[in-house]
Amino acid sequence: MLKGKQSWVFENRPVIAATGVSGGPFEANGKLAEDFDILHDDLWMGQDSYEKAHRILLEEASQTAIQKVNLQTSDIQFMIAGDLINQITPTSLGARTLSIPYMGIFGACSTSMEGLALSSFIINYKGANHILTGASSHNAAVEKQFRYPTEYGGQKPPTAQWTITGAGVAILKANQGETGVPVTTSATIGKVVDLGLTDPFNMGGAMAPAAADTISAHFEDLQIDPSYYDLIVTGDLGKIGQETTYDLLSKKGITFDREKFQDCGLLIYKEGQPVQSGGSGAGCSATVLYGHLLNEMKKGTYKKILVVATGALLSPLTFQQNESIPCIAHAVSIEMN
Repeated sequence: MLKGKQSWVFENRPVIAATGVSGGPFEANGKLAEDFDILHDDLWMGQDSYEKAHRILLEEASQTAIQKVNLQTSDIQFMIAGDLINQITPTSLGARTLSIPYMGIFGACSTSMEGLALSSFIINYKGANHILTGASSHNAAVEKQFRYPTEYGGQKPPTAQWTITGAGVAILKANQGETGVPVTTSATIGKVVDLGLTDPFNMGGAMAPAAADTISAHFEDLQIDPSYYDLIVTGDLGKIGQETTYDLLSKKGITFDREKFQDCGLLIYKEGQPVQSGGSGAGCSATVLYGHLLNEMKKGTYKKILVVATGALLSPLTFQQNESIPCIAHAVSIEMN
């Protein structure tokens, strides 16, 4: 049901029944490598283009999740997913392979939580029995589109972030009274926020106001405070964006233990990996949530988390036309049932 101005409460608590997470060679050397189902040692993944390799990531993660719940693709009613490439073609080509009724979405790096929110809403109101949702990105494919081809060797400033190579998907189903399983309990849909930043090498700074806006709206709509959650995690704000978001929330009167506030882009890689301000990409929050964070919830480390995926809604064309960067953030709360 609608709660407040921009939030949904999922009274039937849809279950995250299974997940699939795939990654590339840089992620295989990262801090969360053990939380991936599939890791590749080559960015090409046996394909003749990075975009085709991108598609492989999504297909493998999806097939892994489906196998974990002993289902066939024909048992999945809908697929809701997206990526960063023009016209979300890697996801659409993956949907062609999977042959599941498909809704492609684009929220840039917020896509994973946009998909989880929409899937939860549909399951909550009995619009499907099973939905597959997720997001993906490929470092070489995305960097080529939004910045420079990796072969160019352009130097990046400290504010830049590293697009992860990975895909994370989940299968949602109706709650049948299971215990010890992760469920979605609410979602807050973000507004587009644009404070006029134009630097594509400082996405964290651009997205921070959108993250703060959605987080504050979530607490206001649901009439709760940060103490309700064991962890509040943003998608890929990186070092600069995370600090900025925390400061913006403090100015709004929303304060909480700094250790409770994490970022997927800072969790995924090790110290020393050359990622500048941290990880990013549509696959960032998807892989960290559907791999590491849900594993930690099942271990009992967290019982209630709020995942806030952020996205910069620019394109190469808008950048060339000197447009500023509109940003958005979507939040989904997940609890152990």
